[in-house]
Amino acid sequence: MPAARLEVVNVSAGYGATQIITDMSFDVPAGDRLAILGRNGMGKTTLLATLMGLSTRHGGEIKVGGIDLADLRTSSRSRFGVGYVPQTRGIFRSLTVEENLSTGLKARCRGAIEEAYEMFPRLGERRHNLGMQLSGGEQQMLSMARTLLGKPSVLLLDEPLEGLAPVICDELMEMISRLGSSGDVTVVLVEQQIERALDFADRVLILERGRQAWLGPSVELRSNRDLVDRLLGVGIH
Repeated sequence: MPAARLEVVNVSAGYGATQIITDMSFDVPAGDRLAILGRNGMGKTTLLATLMGLSTRHGGEIKVGGIDLADLRTSSRSRFGVGYVPQTRGIFRSLTVEENLSTGLKARCRGAIEEAYEMFPRLGERRHNLGMQLSGGEQQMLSMARTLLGKPSVLLLDEPLEGLAPVICDELMEMISRLGSSGDVTVVLVEQQIERALDFADRVLILERGRQAWLGPSVELRSNRDLVDRLLGVGIH
């Protein structure tokens, strides 16, 4: 699928009766890159889960390519082009790398798995290994490759670098940046490594207690150290 515009309109959501996200509105033009930042516990993961249909939506619209997906199940959102790489990675630990990748093919032929090995050669080297036998970085590569095999038009990445060695972070971010720069997919990235997120994104959304605290160009945020310190509690170089 080609990249699609993502529109979030007055969305409130949480888990059961507990509301975590309140009146959230933003849009990401087709092929653009948005980073979502915020301190821990501010609702970033819940927001991505809501876009994927994994939380309780209390109101609002979620549009992909102009189609409102808010009332659809997670599986249906995937068919409409929403791809999601969760913080937990979500791989099948008892299946091999190749078997894991085959679950992401949707209607594509099995030969398309070779695309994953081109993206991440080390997955090709471990194609017969079980998910539980992979390192954390390899599991993240597998989760990402499996999602990308479905050719999403909107890709949601929830802290893909968490807990990984710097050299693996470099490798993953190089691939994510290459993907984002291609314009073939709209990317929404939640990430705690602020410098990497600012280098990647066209625009940044900062959350504070489940609400929008700031939305604007990444270059503007980078130049405003007081704002970064106030909303994120860290400095940037």
